[in-house]
Amino acid sequence: MKHPVDAHVGKRIRHRRWMIGMTQQQLADKVGIKFQQIQKYETGMNRVSASRLWDVAEALGVTIAFFFDGLAESDVPKAAGSDLMADKEALELVRSYYAIPEAQRRRLFDLARVLSDAA
Repeated sequence: MKHPVDAHVGKRIRHRRWMIGMTQQQLADKVGIKFQQIQKYETGMNRVSASRLWDVAEALGVTIAFFFDGLAESDVPKAAGSDLMADKEALELVRSYYAIPEAQRRRLFDLARVLSDAA
């Protein structure tokens, strides 16, 4: 059975990897393991040792603390569909949004706010 902390850390690995556009194979190569092990980490099936988490954090350009952000919320069972960051479309939207130059991004944000208020 998956431990909630292992599942949370795995989700954070997957989200960060996906946000920077890195494949499981690329991360595995940087860390020096097989991509299947990355899959197991990301699903929470295997626990990530402290030294491996250090290597993963370095490869993904984050601190160790990144993987534990929001952990208190992950301990509480959520209703289906309530985890926005688990939605691949939402993640792609966020990544695309931050790829837009800041001035245009601000205008897009204002437009989205107006449209949501009108809905």
